[in-house]
Amino acid sequence: MSATSDSRGEVVSRIEVDRSAEWVVTVYWASALLWLTVATLAGLISSIKLHSPGFLGNIEWLTFGRIRPVHWDTAVYGFGGTAASGTLLWLQARLCQTRIPFPTLLIAGGVVFNVGILLGSIGVLMGKSTGVETLEFPLWAMPLLVIPYVFIVIANFKMYFNRRNAHTYVSQWYLMAVTIWFPVLVLSAEACTNLGAVDGVAQAIANWWYGHNVVGLFATPTGIAAAYYLIPKVIGKPVHSYHLSLLGFWSNAIFYNWAGTHHLTGGPLPAWTITIGVVGSMMMFIPVITIGINHHMTMVGSFHHLKTSPTLRFAVMGSMVYTLSSFQGALESLRSHQEITHFTHYTIGHVHFGMYGFFAPLMFAMMYYAMPRLTGNEWISARLIRIHFWCTLGGMLLYTLAMCYAGIRQGLMMNDPTVPFLNIVKFTIPYLWIRTAAGLILLAGTVAFLINFWRIVQPHRLRFVTPTLMTTERDYDMLLKKEKELSQ
Repeated sequence: MSATSDSRGEVVSRIEVDRSAEWVVTVYWASALLWLTVATLAGLISSIKLHSPGFLGNIEWLTFGRIRPVHWDTAVYGFGGTAASGTLLWLQARLCQTRIPFPTLLIAGGVVFNVGILLGSIGVLMGKSTGVETLEFPLWAMPLLVIPYVFIVIANFKMYFNRRNAHTYVSQWYLMAVTIWFPVLVLSAEACTNLGAVDGVAQAIANWWYGHNVVGLFATPTGIAAAYYLIPKVIGKPVHSYHLSLLGFWSNAIFYNWAGTHHLTGGPLPAWTITIGVVGSMMMFIPVITIGINHHMTMVGSFHHLKTSPTLRFAVMGSMVYTLSSFQGALESLRSHQEITHFTHYTIGHVHFGMYGFFAPLMFAMMYYAMPRLTGNEWISARLIRIHFWCTLGGMLLYTLAMCYAGIRQGLMMNDPTVPFLNIVKFTIPYLWIRTAAGLILLAGTVAFLINFWRIVQPHRLRFVTPTLMTTERDYDMLLKKEKELSQ
């Protein structure tokens, strides 16, 4: 009788949590998808300009030097910032079994955050960029990104200290860390670069300390937290090893922070600063291998669920690419590797492999799992889910393979003094066309998800009662027809 009561109480608790989170999380995730669309469109324009320089060439705002930073910043802050914030809030509330505090303030903060990204992007398009990579937004726009995050920090800690159970889950380690790391990263980097706390080559070090860590200590922990929650939850099994989880978390926290300077190989810096970055990058094999083993061993015996579960497909895809892209990034830090791939398209392929292959799929997986619980509706179209998955996977692989192969060949040719530079440029053009095609495929997948997301947040008098699986067929038109008949 007691076990039944506890189970019923847990269900009630989840319903209460989801009701408190519905509008907050939906606002953040809807914003994330809109910014992902903007980022992909900006990336497409940037890509087209590389093989067709005259494209939109008479529009000053859309020159490559302006639209390319907008592509990256809207991907990192617009999509990454809002998707991670929504994930952090919902996951923490669920794991703590407590309501999200001050939802109105969090929604207002989300609106201000989005306004900051919009104004920052407009500033860059107007030519007001700071010129510091990943911190291009004008200084007057950055407070609009930092101040609202304070609300998320307070909400996160409030939920944690008011949790109904004493246990701290693996996902929560990463969520608490992100809450602390992100504001420290942004404030420190702005002070050292755009506010001039340090000068000369020290600014370059600070820039790439931030540029690398905004991925490794913000996006990566959020993605790993999502994977550690979703994979066991969907298949109904515990995480394989608590001790591997500990090793993965602390080694990631210690070593990733040192890896950024490998981006400056060949620059006018003391050799030891580059060596630190290389060593830190190689040490990243420890967390990557331990986390990869943990995820894989948790999945052993449950891979058949990939056929039907949208959440699991995206989560496993993101987890697998995390391992592969991290291996690639660690090896890329080596000086012998940099001699070939530095300043080539290879780096672009690697970055998109991580963002579109690891982080984005895990955020999609969170949305596919949580939105039916937040809205009470099921996903309307399994066909759109299939389109989204295959476009994400196919577009990401096409982009990565084309850019990495072209980058290696490009680097080898640049190291050969007998090859004219113009010949190297001509060689890369077909691969840049492939890059554009891959971007279009990724955009098609994003649009498919946007349509499904828009439909699930609509209020419906009639609802599908069974989960929407990859193999489920839904008749959305019939649902609308029956709703219309009821209203007459």
